[in-house]
Amino acid sequence: MSHTPRLSVVIPVMNEVENIEPLFKAVREALDGIDYELIMVDDGSTDGTVEKMKELADERTKIVVFNRNFGQTTAMAAGIDEAQGELIATLDGDLQNDPRDIPMMIEKLEKEGWDLVAGRRAKRQDGMFLRKIPSRIANAIIRKSTGVYLHDYGCTLKVFKRDVAKNLGLYGELHRFIPVLAKMYGAKITEVDVRHHPRIHGESKYGLGRTFRVISDLLLMLFMQKYRTKPMHLFGTLGVPMLGIGLLIDLYLFVVKILGNDIGQRPLLILGVMLTLGGIQLITTGFIAELIMRTYFESQNKKPYTIKEIYVGKAQTTA
Repeated sequence: MSHTPRLSVVIPVMNEVENIEPLFKAVREALDGIDYELIMVDDGSTDGTVEKMKELADERTKIVVFNRNFGQTTAMAAGIDEAQGELIATLDGDLQNDPRDIPMMIEKLEKEGWDLVAGRRAKRQDGMFLRKIPSRIANAIIRKSTGVYLHDYGCTLKVFKRDVAKNLGLYGELHRFIPVLAKMYGAKITEVDVRHHPRIHGESKYGLGRTFRVISDLLLMLFMQKYRTKPMHLFGTLGVPMLGIGLLIDLYLFVVKILGNDIGQRPLLILGVMLTLGGIQLITTGFIAELIMRTYFESQNKKPYTIKEIYVGKAQTTA
């Protein structure tokens, strides 16, 4: 039977060659005395990052190397797939997260019974206009939209129970929505203030260009939260009223035409046709989405629920 460490630390990296040595040193010092494994996932580096990791790796280290760049979410998912620990921690490879916070987060998770402890960068060391302000706006929108009330969704430093991390379903660029995914799974979530350091080596991989991607991912998360197992409730709710209004307009114009009036130049005719076609398309999209959803769950023997515990009572004895 293979050894199961208490903690797996997952770190996605890309072109961080100058940060690798201090990162290894920081992790080893911070986790001294903890039974851990370190999983480094290289997301298509081209600067010697892989060679540096291999040079410094010890018996606790596993290096996963992608053949090209797939993105941070995919790298994180690959690391979590490889993790064997009872707990799983994630952090960035740029030394802005501090691994010294991990023991404190583990203690909070275990003593208070949380499933996920997320880091909150209390004194964030990033630019105000390009990073902090857009991040605050995005955090506020995500809080309001999803009902998951954290202050810092963008902090990679998190500690999970194994079952939560393994069932996140990370795809695309959803790593910034990990708390929302965990909440959908049924996890108990809290956050705690953590250290944050300015980047010393290398360049940030993020900028204002990610704003539109965040908005797109947020729309996906809202759909997943509310309609993943009942997509017809969304498409039908939109499509049926559209179809009804369109048919009423068409019926009205049909009567007007029967009475001998010209309707060919009326904008109302275009509106009626568009609403009718749009309603039909939304309703049929709902049917297709329902079939896809059922195929997704049934073909993989998945269930649209998770069971935390099954308790079987003991037989009662009578005197």
